[in-house]
Amino acid sequence: MQYVWQHRLWSPAGMKTVDGRRVTVLDPGLLNTDAGPDFFNAKIEIDGKLWAGNVEIHVRASDWHRHGHDTDPAYDSVVLHVVDRDDARIHRHDGAEIPQLVMRCTPDFHKKYSDMVDRPLSSLACADEIGSLSPLHLHDWIDSLALSRLIRKADRVLELVRRFEGHWDSAIYVVLARALGFGVNGDAFERLALSLPLRALLKHRDSLVSVEGLLFGQSGLMEGLDDGDVHDYVKRMKEEYAFMAKKFNLSRPASLGWKMARMRPQNFPHRRIATLAALVASGFRIGYEIIDARDEREARELFNVPLTGFWAGRYNFTSEGAPTACALSYTSVGILIINVVVPVIYAYAEQTGDDAMRERAIAMLQSLRPERNSITELFAAAGVRCDSAFCSQALVELRTNYCNQRKCLYCRIGHRFLAAKAARN
Repeated sequence: MQYVWQHRLWSPAGMKTVDGRRVTVLDPGLLNTDAGPDFFNAKIEIDGKLWAGNVEIHVRASDWHRHGHDTDPAYDSVVLHVVDRDDARIHRHDGAEIPQLVMRCTPDFHKKYSDMVDRPLSSLACADEIGSLSPLHLHDWIDSLALSRLIRKADRVLELVRRFEGHWDSAIYVVLARALGFGVNGDAFERLALSLPLRALLKHRDSLVSVEGLLFGQSGLMEGLDDGDVHDYVKRMKEEYAFMAKKFNLSRPASLGWKMARMRPQNFPHRRIATLAALVASGFRIGYEIIDARDEREARELFNVPLTGFWAGRYNFTSEGAPTACALSYTSVGILIINVVVPVIYAYAEQTGDDAMRERAIAMLQSLRPERNSITELFAAAGVRCDSAFCSQALVELRTNYCNQRKCLYCRIGHRFLAAKAARN
């Protein structure tokens, strides 16, 4: 009902108060997202008399009393009470009755809305319509969604920079660790990184077994391994961790909940942790090189990380047969550019006020191939063409924060279809 009022989607006929006075809405007011009446500073004409004040909206008129508005002086400023069911009369503290309007939506509007939001979450609510949306309107919303997602990621980077008192390398270490979880293990990787400071790891960067021992020990993945069943290198990592844990007074996080079921061996967290260890052992120069990356080619070079020694041919502690010592596939590097390089560059640009750097971050996202996942496939089936990572990130944002929550009323696509349906009636 708030949406219908805000966007003037009511039926023009029958806009009268319950006692028969004609109502003309000159200005519906500003939607209030905090405590108090639903809309501020509305301008309403009732039988030719202009009223300026607030508007309150309820499904039932009796909700006014149920919500305690009759005892709250803040609601004395209400000049119109808009309801779906007229089951009570309401008054200000001085006894004056507040004008009440029963708002009727256009006949087909509620059905159209219900048809959209009641669809199974596995489908798109607007699957039947989105393919017919003009490219101009779709691209405008895509641009806004992609930028919103990028800004939120950049804000997370800046939050970590503040947490680490301005140390960008420590913040990037956590951002990169989370990204190496590639979604399914992202939380576990982030908790691992937060439990093991980069500064402590860098003190032992000249010893790969020490760095790996610290990371794998903190991860809990070596817990329960029988020394008689594992390679000597795994035993050395366990010994290194036992020593380093005492030295740095480390506390291993509670169960990190690593996920490996139905996962391809190359995506096991073991090789991802080994990748992080390799970057640390090289001095973690990537933390600063990311900021200087000018394009996709330079960004990809940052992740050309070969795994050596024990991890060159293994997926985990026991199995062998990894086909290559290359730590990350072409597709995986693309995802890391999306989730690490671009947000870090944009965050640094925000902190320094560098507009050219902001544009560089956006241009890099626009130059990348689009992600191929269940979300982009869902939109592709509905006729939405996606030609860059900038677009695929927008679709992920749309699906996650609008479609999955069925916020069709707040989505520009949903609003356009619903408003058009109201207008046709």
